[in-house]
Amino acid sequence: MAELSGVKRIHLMGINGAGMSSLAKLLSGLGYEVSGCDLERGHYLEEVEALGVVCQSGHSREHIGRFAPDLLIYSSAVSPDCEEMTAARKKGVRTVRRGEALSWLFNASEGIGVAGTHGKTTTSSMIGLILSRAGLSPTLYVGGEMRDLGTNAVLGTGPRNLFVSELDESDGSFEFFHPALTVITNVDWDHVDHFASREEVVAAFVRFAGGRKAGAPLVACAEDDGVQKMLQALKECGDTRPVLRYGWGASWEWGAFDLHHKPGGGSVCRVCHEGKEVGSLELAVSGEHNVLNALAALAAVCALGVPFESAAVTLSNFHGAARRLQTMGKRDGVLVIDDYAHHPAEMAATLSAVRSIYPERRILLVFQPHRYTRTAAFSEALASVLIRADSVLLLPIYSAGEEALPSVSSEDIARRVCEGGGCCAVCTDMEEAAGKLRSMAHEGDLVLTMGAGNVFRVGMSFLSENQRVS
Repeated sequence: MAELSGVKRIHLMGINGAGMSSLAKLLSGLGYEVSGCDLERGHYLEEVEALGVVCQSGHSREHIGRFAPDLLIYSSAVSPDCEEMTAARKKGVRTVRRGEALSWLFNASEGIGVAGTHGKTTTSSMIGLILSRAGLSPTLYVGGEMRDLGTNAVLGTGPRNLFVSELDESDGSFEFFHPALTVITNVDWDHVDHFASREEVVAAFVRFAGGRKAGAPLVACAEDDGVQKMLQALKECGDTRPVLRYGWGASWEWGAFDLHHKPGGGSVCRVCHEGKEVGSLELAVSGEHNVLNALAALAAVCALGVPFESAAVTLSNFHGAARRLQTMGKRDGVLVIDDYAHHPAEMAATLSAVRSIYPERRILLVFQPHRYTRTAAFSEALASVLIRADSVLLLPIYSAGEEALPSVSSEDIARRVCEGGGCCAVCTDMEEAAGKLRSMAHEGDLVLTMGAGNVFRVGMSFLSENQRVS
């Protein structure tokens, strides 16, 4: 990799994040001397420290002198004007965004890139697990813990040099990547701080898909309107590379039909390829969205030479990614489930899945809105989804480093839910939410914590004898 020529020491700012910690693990495994820092400590930071990566709390110009990096990689959440970044530039240290640095490793491999507004983590985890179980030993980079492998990153040793990576569109950096096989699960408007409209998102995905390697196939969800707009734009640009579409029925290259939800979780369906039935698929993970994710994974791995039968067996034992419809435990007959969903489309899919699995349970939903800009753009849509739960507790907005917007609040969402006939209350913090759950929940209920921040702690507190949220 020419971009890393002469580089020995690499410093990562924001290393406690899922994406940055994954990158730290890969770089450390490749033999680079890796250091890092973050404003908060967490389990991702502890994982990289266990590998010998030295990490510091906070951001400081002193880190540049201490670690003397040849390269500084920073998360998009880090301000380019912070003192540590400024000190690095004054020292002549090259600074790059996480996505660009990751693309150097990815583009030097036979890259399988999984993009999409929703479903990236689960789909890339499915593909990675299938290829691993098939003995191909791929490098894996996922934005969440793969529960079957117990990690979010694996440095592969296979002769094909396969690299499965979740590619994030949030800051546009996915356009640095040139996959040998591309998967796009959907194209929806999110990350409103970077994209002003849905049209801008579609245009970015067109550029990304257009940047795949010569002859590289594109696996795309035919059920998604944004994907269809992207495919049409690619066609109009004269892109004739193969497209493998997936969806419901036999009209696509890969299709699922005769779907049945299993009591207690999971589903069973039949699968067809190019109009012909190839077998049945049983999933331990739940929801129609996960059937579509599984179809995307099947299309990708079969294009790489893995037999359908082998892939289907692996998917039947796939337990999902952490914080994706993850059962946290049970207390006094109350089941607790946690999910990362924070966009209205994701939240609707999660609630639909939970209703299909547990139709008899009352759903007590604890939601933590994520980012002020997203909440401002989707407050009405958020309320229209939240009203589907039997009762809702809202936490304050998780800022993710954004400046607060005075007119944007959880109270506004709660008002919309209540005006629509729903039952909703705002809690000042997680301890209050956990306390209200203890008084509200009865045997047979289901507590669902939802959001991209740290809302899962409410469920953990509810399950614990300890009354405090930690």
